[in-house]
Amino acid sequence: MFRRLLVANRGEVAVRIARTCRKLGVSPVAVCSEADRGAPWLEAFDRAIAIGPSHPVRSYLDQSAILEAARLTDCQAIHPGWGFLAENAVFAERVRQLQLAFIGPSAGAIRLMGDKVQARTTAERAGLPTIPGSDGLVASVEQARSVADAIGYPVLLKATAGGGGRGMRRVDEPDALATAFDEASREAAAAFGDGGLYVEKLIEHGRHIEFQVLVDAEGHAVHLGERECSVQRRHQKLIEEAPSPALDAATRGEFGERAARAAARIGYRGAGTVEMLRDPDGNLYFMEMNTRLQVEHPITEEITDIDIVEQQLRIAAGEPLRLRQDGITFRGHAIEARLNAEDVTRGFQPSPGTIGEFEIPVDRGPGRIRIDTHVRAGSTVPPHYDSLIAKVIAHADDRPAAIETLARALAAARISGVPTTIPAHLAVLSDPRFRAGDYDTTIVERLDPAGTAGGN
Repeated sequence: MFRRLLVANRGEVAVRIARTCRKLGVSPVAVCSEADRGAPWLEAFDRAIAIGPSHPVRSYLDQSAILEAARLTDCQAIHPGWGFLAENAVFAERVRQLQLAFIGPSAGAIRLMGDKVQARTTAERAGLPTIPGSDGLVASVEQARSVADAIGYPVLLKATAGGGGRGMRRVDEPDALATAFDEASREAAAAFGDGGLYVEKLIEHGRHIEFQVLVDAEGHAVHLGERECSVQRRHQKLIEEAPSPALDAATRGEFGERAARAAARIGYRGAGTVEMLRDPDGNLYFMEMNTRLQVEHPITEEITDIDIVEQQLRIAAGEPLRLRQDGITFRGHAIEARLNAEDVTRGFQPSPGTIGEFEIPVDRGPGRIRIDTHVRAGSTVPPHYDSLIAKVIAHADDRPAAIETLARALAAARISGVPTTIPAHLAVLSDPRFRAGDYDTTIVERLDPAGTAGGN
């Protein structure tokens, strides 16, 4: 195992990684921007290196500054967390060129899965079903129209690079295709430096379900079940749960094993997530693979009692997976709410500021509460970074008890100084359709501006 590890990230994920480092006897080292100097989350580390100004391009995205920090502190490994450089193939290559361990897959795997068209083709070859669509990129509006006519409207134009909803347009009729094609291509080129698009059938009222996989250096692969991530706003997740109320045990086992085999077949190493879309008829289709630790990984940890960050570190250190599929069991139900400093009455507008009170009770329900956070009373939420301030995870013997535990904790939370997404969380948790497990990715659209449940 490594003696010292640098976390090339900030905030909640940095604290999360540092916690496992200490459990394994690894000394954690942080990097920080000017905006994060003196932030309480740095107390989780043995040492912190300032790497640049507040803007992420000049700090957390500055590869050379991060690599120099690792050299100065004699680190043997770098963990990128999520976001920033986590899925940057060039950074992964540079880390390994310096004879350091990159906590993640190879640069080749990152590139392969980062290109959505290549990922789609690779998934098909590995035996995963894909959403009907174009066979590769569409080079023109005419080509896109030909595909759309064949598969039927509505369709999605999607960027082959990047994610987060950028470079994506819904098209409901042929007359709207040309404008949408131009807008999506320009947006993708500006955001990712690549304006390439492909076409997929738009599956309406779908459910976003993802499978967690682990693969070691010898290609031994296991899955840790699935997570339901359908509660989203602007393609960003708000609430996740595990297991999904939409899958039975047989489907879970079948697609979990298929996802693990597919990852091993492409030479993937480490922890990864195979994201799938479930249509209203129950069919599951591959969407993409995230080649990093997921924000929502705690719910999988809660139902499996497996530390995913620990598995990442052990695999990167060359250790074989000690897990066997028949030894992995799932217990109870877990639900996570991502608390963001956002104003739900203004379309979830990020709202940086200074936190006044910060108290989330952990003893208000039949289950137990886990809180992953990097803030406390008096912390500043900078305007330069993601608005996430905490994740509140409830685990209980069954789904109703987990929902009740989370709802009670959020209702009793006292957070002041910045608005949070708690009203939206509570609205979803009280929605009869969510309570019944019968919901899809449109559920947040049924919330009114005050964050309460709206119409159909």
